[in-house]
Amino acid sequence: MKFSFRPTEGAFYELFTRAAQNLVRGTALLNELALPGVDVQSVSERLTEVEHDSDQITHDLYKKINSTFITPFDREDIYRLGSLLDDVMDHLEAVGNLLYLYGLTKLPSLPRELHDLVNVLDQQAKLTAEAMPRLKSMKDLEDYWIECNRLENDGDQVYRMLLVRLFSGEYDALTVLKMKEVADELEAACDAFEHVANTVETIAVKES
Repeated sequence: MKFSFRPTEGAFYELFTRAAQNLVRGTALLNELALPGVDVQSVSERLTEVEHDSDQITHDLYKKINSTFITPFDREDIYRLGSLLDDVMDHLEAVGNLLYLYGLTKLPSLPRELHDLVNVLDQQAKLTAEAMPRLKSMKDLEDYWIECNRLENDGDQVYRMLLVRLFSGEYDALTVLKMKEVADELEAACDAFEHVANTVETIAVKES
């Protein structure tokens, strides 16, 4: 039987879980963009609110690291995981803001591949939110990082198809430039989810 001198400090796991739940809220808001007659400004503003909440969670996490003598696992890993979760939220907020500020939702329709990328992100967000509470026991996490990495590969394929669509001549040059920036943020969010999963894998291996 393994014995550890590390405490099972619940506050860290709670903060990770709350941060991941905000990512689910973020992807759900992006999914609203597929609805007819959606209020894009409202979606953008609510994404900003969620992002601000995530910033506060990250700030609380850093304060907790600095005020805790012995952490549940390496404080560098705690810092990195919190920072990466915050990075995902930043990308999600950027997508909503760019779509609104660039007026892209005034197009007859957004590319189907853009919505497909948001769906990949939504799956990654839900997986991540389900996995964070399991950090406390370090059990049943392998399926999470394997599936999250597989979804990142799916996201790469959709991203490439989105680029093909953008450069097919269907859109004018200015719209292509704007949409490419949105596509890059979506792809960066997919990558950021994979970085979270890889960090969880590193932590689990260290603690096993």
